[in-house]
Amino acid sequence: MLKMVFWISVGTLIYIYLGYPFIVNLFNRFSRNVVKKAPYLPGLTIVIAAYNEEHHIGDTLANKLSLDYPREKVEIIVVSDASTDRTDAIVKGFEGEGVRLLRQEPRGGKTAALNMAIREASGEIVVFSDANSLYATDALRHLTANFADDAVGYVTGKLIYGKADGSTMGDGCSRYMRYENNLREAETGIGSIVGVNGGIDAVRKHLYEPMSPDQIPDFVLPLKVVEKGFRVVYEPDAILREDALKQSSDEYRMRVRVAQRSLYAILDMNHLMNPLKYGFFAWQFFSHKTMRYLAFIPLVIAYACSLALIGQGVVYLVAFTAQTVLYLLALAGWFAAKANKESVFLYAPFYFCLLNVASADAFFKVLQGKQQVIWNPRKG
Repeated sequence: MLKMVFWISVGTLIYIYLGYPFIVNLFNRFSRNVVKKAPYLPGLTIVIAAYNEEHHIGDTLANKLSLDYPREKVEIIVVSDASTDRTDAIVKGFEGEGVRLLRQEPRGGKTAALNMAIREASGEIVVFSDANSLYATDALRHLTANFADDAVGYVTGKLIYGKADGSTMGDGCSRYMRYENNLREAETGIGSIVGVNGGIDAVRKHLYEPMSPDQIPDFVLPLKVVEKGFRVVYEPDAILREDALKQSSDEYRMRVRVAQRSLYAILDMNHLMNPLKYGFFAWQFFSHKTMRYLAFIPLVIAYACSLALIGQGVVYLVAFTAQTVLYLLALAGWFAAKANKESVFLYAPFYFCLLNVASADAFFKVLQGKQQVIWNPRKG
């Protein structure tokens, strides 16, 4: 019985991280579900939610105003979530260039800020940007080209982390995003993607559905678009650049927050995992998100079982040894990250374990009924 549990756990982990991406890429090779792109320049509203972003908001607004898109077709709205620093003053300095400032009092979090902005938005397409997100010059044109296809309701771009300085955390972020971006490209080929980049997203305004403040917008909103029968697609040529987090504590807190809110979103939108109604997407949702966030469970079980089975075959001794080495390398990576030491060799085991420990932390917070609606700006 214990051996069966071990092999089921190992098989589950192989499926989550290798099997599902392999199957999606295989299906993509034979799919004809191509997005019908064409030059398309609708009116846009760029929405930025900001809390105490005085160090980034000026550069972000200058970036948005410099993009290659007809200026008369672009509206920019910044919602200050009760900022207490110079964020509001800096945004007001751009009012002469058509930037609008809305203030949310008291603090209500990003989701509530987006709900407020949508009520004021005039664009046919709404683009969501973070306060520290810098777009490539042609990013908006690449995003909107996808909306020439009437079946597309939501588009996300490609996040590239900057400051590739060899830091353990920076490398971990970059490799993880490359893995995710490759998966999103394959998922687009078979229909819709499951996860998006919250810093460079676009949605048809009429598909936006106000969300409760505790819901994570860059997970729940795309799911609601799929629910309405539209596609959510990935556009690799719409580039967003952000600095990677270099401190493990910062990345860990961010990952716990995202996982916690995503687990609540999975509970809220679990009906989308009904294959009789949502077909392939139900399988994608379950495999890419639900199983990924719960991967820490088979990880713990596989390790415990291999330990208990050491005397029952060399394969279990090898499995236990391999897992122990992985976790020791991850621990070494944690020490390297705290000391700001470069370690390309350690980033993979460290970041892999950080993601799963964060998911476990978030899972137990959800079991306790804890929710997080507001938070401080992401450091980077």
